[in-house]
Amino acid sequence: MSIGILLMGLFVGFLVGLTGVGGAALLTPFLILLGINPVVAVGTDFVYNSITKFFGSVQHFRQKTINLKLVKYLAIGSVPSAIIAVTLLMYFGGSQYLQGEIIKLTLGYVLIFVAIATIMKTLFGDRYKKNSYIEKSLEQKIPITIMLGALLGFIVGLTSVGSGSLFALAMLYLYSLKASELVGTDIAHAFILVTVSGIFHIGLGNVDFMLVANLLIGSIPGVIIGSTLSAKVPVKPLRTIIGIIILMSGIKLIY
Repeated sequence: MSIGILLMGLFVGFLVGLTGVGGAALLTPFLILLGINPVVAVGTDFVYNSITKFFGSVQHFRQKTINLKLVKYLAIGSVPSAIIAVTLLMYFGGSQYLQGEIIKLTLGYVLIFVAIATIMKTLFGDRYKKNSYIEKSLEQKIPITIMLGALLGFIVGLTSVGSGSLFALAMLYLYSLKASELVGTDIAHAFILVTVSGIFHIGLGNVDFMLVANLLIGSIPGVIIGSTLSAKVPVKPLRTIIGIIILMSGIKLIY
């Protein structure tokens, strides 16, 4: 099992380093399909993501590519919402089996949405023009920002998926950010969100720390190798393929 998890961490890390997409959208369903309890898969993924997002956040903070105000308003909505999602699942989801079935079904639909969004953004993202709303100041968009954080935070709290992909997609079309600032802001906010959610799952006993260690051992060299090759490999076809893999994983979890 450890060898399999190491190799999976290596594979997922490699894809993330190579294309910038994947992460929890690949890892969580893979863990579930390997037979790991969905509740444990989600809790473990939160802690794993917290560690990886921490290093990314530090680097972007040093580069000053984080919009701290946007992170603050997103977190005001997303963090309480994620906590509510975890609490509702644990205390009103019945047995652990039923909780697992709720996670699998929700995760399946979220993955399908993430997959379609990833494919559309990859193939047609260059065709979209900036809308008039995107040019408004952040202060004018505080209510929608908090509501957006609350909506997506609830989804992330249930499934561990979307802390990066869903928020990045929303920020792309709602806020005027440089590419590096969008990535940095997305990672910094995701770090806060998955860390708080991970702490709650630790308290509830839903985290397999040995699994976290094995994933990290595999994924760190995978990310380095993928990042090294990213400049030499056409990214768009790979992102499309990953989107198709995520789509198939979502359908598999539902049916």
